[in-house]
Amino acid sequence: MNALTSRGGFLDEFFRDFSPGFYVRPLHGEPLPAQIRVDVKESADAYTVHAEVPGVKKEDIDVALDGNVVTLRAEVQQQDSQTQGDKVLRSERYYGAVSRTLQLPADIDTAHASAKYDNGVLTLTLPKKVGGGRQRLEIQ
Repeated sequence: MNALTSRGGFLDEFFRDFSPGFYVRPLHGEPLPAQIRVDVKESADAYTVHAEVPGVKKEDIDVALDGNVVTLRAEVQQQDSQTQGDKVLRSERYYGAVSRTLQLPADIDTAHASAKYDNGVLTLTLPKKVGGGRQRLEIQ
């Protein structure tokens, strides 16, 4: 067995139930992650952000850009129902929001930024602002 392989122990499962989302934990499925998981890559002229937001419609995702700060927010709606005839045997609903704020090293050119959502992954292409680098002032 690989030394890096991790198996969840009894105590891991026990304490997972007392996470900050304990009181709003859905009755089915997995609870929402505390934050949106992201990968951030940098090239010479842009940043690329891949964010995992599975099970969310693109209309329920909000991306805000302010200078070098990127804020992602997603409204999650999980619904499940089972019926037999006219009698409802089970109906569960869960609504919640997750968000993530990132501060990048350089300002973003918001006029040329783009976003694409495919199979639960949001991809942001964020060009760096030209001339937004450090400038030295001459002291008189």
